[in-house]
Amino acid sequence: MTENNPNFSNKIFRFLNQDTILSYLLKWTILSLLVGAAAGTLSALFLSLLNLATDFRTSHPQLIYLLPVAGFFIGLLYYHKGKTVERGNNLIFDTIHNPKDIIPFKMMPLVLFGTIITHLFGGSAGREGTALQMAAATADQLHKPFQLHAADRKILLIAGLSAGFASVFGTPWAGAIFGIEVLLMGKIPHKAILPAVLSAFIGTYVTGLWGVGHTHYHIDLVPPISMMAVVYSILAGLAFSIAAISFVRITDLFSLVFKKIKYAPIRPVIGGVVVLGIVLILGSYKYIGLGIPVIVDAFQQASQPQDFAFKILLTAITLAAGFKGGEVTPLFFIGATLGSALSIFLPLPLGLLAGMGFVAVFSGAAKTPIACCIMAFELFGISCGWYVAIACTVAFLASGHHSIYNARENKLPKHMLFGSLGI
Repeated sequence: MTENNPNFSNKIFRFLNQDTILSYLLKWTILSLLVGAAAGTLSALFLSLLNLATDFRTSHPQLIYLLPVAGFFIGLLYYHKGKTVERGNNLIFDTIHNPKDIIPFKMMPLVLFGTIITHLFGGSAGREGTALQMAAATADQLHKPFQLHAADRKILLIAGLSAGFASVFGTPWAGAIFGIEVLLMGKIPHKAILPAVLSAFIGTYVTGLWGVGHTHYHIDLVPPISMMAVVYSILAGLAFSIAAISFVRITDLFSLVFKKIKYAPIRPVIGGVVVLGIVLILGSYKYIGLGIPVIVDAFQQASQPQDFAFKILLTAITLAAGFKGGEVTPLFFIGATLGSALSIFLPLPLGLLAGMGFVAVFSGAAKTPIACCIMAFELFGISCGWYVAIACTVAFLASGHHSIYNARENKLPKHMLFGSLGI
């Protein structure tokens, strides 16, 4: 048969890699379908397992006493099997900036298992990092079969990031923009726009096909914009930038401390003991896991002023010690509870401030203000647009060059508002 002829296959791939509009559209439609379908399916599996783990831990809170033991198994697994992928998101970003070896496919099952175990036993972590790593590692396996050159491989990984982010949060436009913006160094790779958008929408659609839903948030009241409302939004944005800087700096500080422990599997053991001790001292489980119920409550009633600070502390220890998961959902928690608490001092509606914080702390910590604004529109509606845009922009500028994604930190522009001050 002709299809079994290697020369025939080579002709197809040569056509797909031609510099023509038709070959570009055909190649990236095929690749986006594959990447989106894979990311959507993996996110559906991940979210389903995560819900099961969270529900089981909630019903059996005593599981947190085994967090140090769970940490040892995660540490041991990565020490023996995952040294090449333990850098997680930063490995992906480095590969995009300087493509070399293929991202090992084992990143996908390792981070999936590690994140579920982290949440099952009460670690404070998120989910975006897992979705990004699973999607990007899976997408990168396609570059050799499709004989992609280095530039196209970068686009493939961007499409994977977009699909992973979009499918895990149910925000396709934000996911598409995130995949580009998180790597943006002064110019938009225009050839990545179509694959990012297609992969993000397909990933979100496929996750929905599997019957997996997403959390819904609601802002009850959005007042007309005014000069004083702008002032209050700027003040809120500054507070959100401080939270973003605090999260990045405290996480980095704990990372340095834990790295002094030479035998890596012991790091999450000690981290687990510290997290357990803090939870017992506080006498509350509200700061472990994803914290979705606390985030939802923040839109309805004023959060305690200390809520965001304890979430920063527990998440920083959890992730720095070597447990697996992401930073973004904890950043949502930090921002929403901080915004909710600010309603005591700022004369803006509680739900609006919670929504502003939800995305603005993420904007400051991830350096993705456009994606964060779009995410707010998708989650809360466009009526909050002016307030969200001001808060996200101020948090982005005021937080300087600090980023949760260390691999891109030294590539960030130095003209941020406070960057020259060393903040």
